[in-house]
Amino acid sequence: MPRAERVRLGRWGLPFGVGLLAASGLAALYLGTVSWAESPRHALDLFWQDRWIVLPILVGFGVQAGLYTIMKLRLHLPTAATGPSAALMGAGGTTSTVAMVACCAHHVADVLPVFGLTAAATFLAEYRIAFMLVGLSTTMMGIGVMIFMLMRERRRSLAALAGAV
Repeated sequence: MPRAERVRLGRWGLPFGVGLLAASGLAALYLGTVSWAESPRHALDLFWQDRWIVLPILVGFGVQAGLYTIMKLRLHLPTAATGPSAALMGAGGTTSTVAMVACCAHHVADVLPVFGLTAAATFLAEYRIAFMLVGLSTTMMGIGVMIFMLMRERRRSLAALAGAV
């Protein structure tokens, strides 16, 4: 394989892999939590019932992780220099995770009184769709910020190249 093809594959292969791994990890957390709380069959049923919001969250989180990887590779920026994108990725991932776990929190309500968390489980179950929508919107904001930062950096690079010629 010629070097140019390897570089192109490496440029997109790693971010794609990271995004796929991030989305798969979040899906595994969701399905694992519901399976543990209820049953694997119920986990699949709940996933199918809420697919209209769960799938966009999974895809959005994967895209966000892939874009973050591109930023780190292409821009060679330290974590602090990625600014709001790192914070939004963390916030979006955390909110999405809490929202997806909230879907099944009411199933573990029988065990939670031992830990004094019955009210928390009820609250999370009651507002699970709202949490999921907040998680999805935070993820979309993170994607928008990262695309903006990548486009800004590309314009700067092109301007620097044009000025050097």
